[in-house]
Amino acid sequence: MRADEKRTLRAEQRKNGVPIAAWIIGLSVLLLVLVIVCLCLGQYSMTIPETFHILIGKLRGVEPDWKAMKENVLLFLRLPRIIAAALVGASLALSGSVYQGIFRNPLVSPDLLGVSSGACVGAALSILMNWSPVTTQIMAFVTGLLAVALTLLIPKLLGSTSNIMLVLSGVIVSGLMGSFLGMIKYVADPRSQLQAITFWQMGSFASVRYPDILSVLIPIIVSMAVLLLISWWIDVLSMGETEAKLLGAKFKPIRNLAIVCASLLTASSVCICGTIGWIGLVIPHFARMLVGAHSTRYMPVSCLLGAVFMIVVDTTARNISGMEVPISILTSLIGAPFYIALMRRRKGELQ
Repeated sequence: MRADEKRTLRAEQRKNGVPIAAWIIGLSVLLLVLVIVCLCLGQYSMTIPETFHILIGKLRGVEPDWKAMKENVLLFLRLPRIIAAALVGASLALSGSVYQGIFRNPLVSPDLLGVSSGACVGAALSILMNWSPVTTQIMAFVTGLLAVALTLLIPKLLGSTSNIMLVLSGVIVSGLMGSFLGMIKYVADPRSQLQAITFWQMGSFASVRYPDILSVLIPIIVSMAVLLLISWWIDVLSMGETEAKLLGAKFKPIRNLAIVCASLLTASSVCICGTIGWIGLVIPHFARMLVGAHSTRYMPVSCLLGAVFMIVVDTTARNISGMEVPISILTSLIGAPFYIALMRRRKGELQ
């Protein structure tokens, strides 16, 4: 056995020695602490006791003895965007974990099947037509799912449903959607519409409100629950179609179910905050470094890590300067160096 293989085996044994429940509880506590701390941070700062006083007071229905401005900032500006950031981070990280497992490729991200590019086209078209923000979200969601449906349809029309053909189909659809998006941006008004489309593409939680969260809450919860319930089968699918069938797995139905749920998570995320990169690519790798490569362990950890990371990034985005910084700028600045370091550390495995 080679030295690098021995190190990998020893690392895997150490990871598996820590109960997964301990990781989940620890990350859940960290997430809760971050939510409280980030609720206090901003241009209109508050202390932790003030935050608890307002939250508990509203839950108990007591007569307010605090400033109305503090209540509005806390409950209607910061809380919804923190909840949205947690949901989006968890969704993108989980969908990335599923795609990387199914396609047996560590470079796969949630926008593999054209979800993000399709959603961008729908949102851009809505902005071009001067439709309402709600309609923009609906268009992004619908066109994202249509892009996935087209990606799944192309291999069937060509008579091949292999993973490689599916990936190539995703590349084709992404390129096609990119062309449509380029046409829309070309005819958009550069002083208003083009700026809105560009900002939407870079991702932001600045305009997220409770109705936006409620509109995608059911698809996100249902898709997450399904993927976590079939997480054991993701390991089986990663062995390949022949091996999976020998182990009793119905390869294509399970794979298609996982793809649909992961695509729903991505489309739901994109339609409320725009396109955000790197989360679904980097976080699953970090989860595997912590708890090992078994999907039953790293998939729930990916969810929690994604939520934690996105809350930290969003809080940084709204506090780093006097104006809102697009989320994708920060995730790229953080994700790219981390991924380079990760590839260097795991170059033996990648080869």
